[in-house]
Amino acid sequence: MKIVTPTELRANIYKLLDEILQTGEPLEIMRGNRLLRIVPVEKHDKFQNLVSRPDVIRGDPEDLVVVNTIHAHARE
Repeated sequence: MKIVTPTELRANIYKLLDEILQTGEPLEIMRGNRLLRIVPVEKHDKFQNLVSRPDVIRGDPEDLVVVNTIHAHARE
């Protein structure tokens, strides 16, 4: 979690607020010996940060799926 001083907050408020909204991570402000926190109200979906990488799986993705029906019939 990022911690800034009130002076840093004043100098970069719009940038810091945009960063909070984009990442969903709260910002803490240290004023004297007390800590304040700016937190987004809406929960941030962390999956939106994922980058699509269609070439990560080499080969046929169906080869990764194995259905073993022998164990399924053994339980019956």
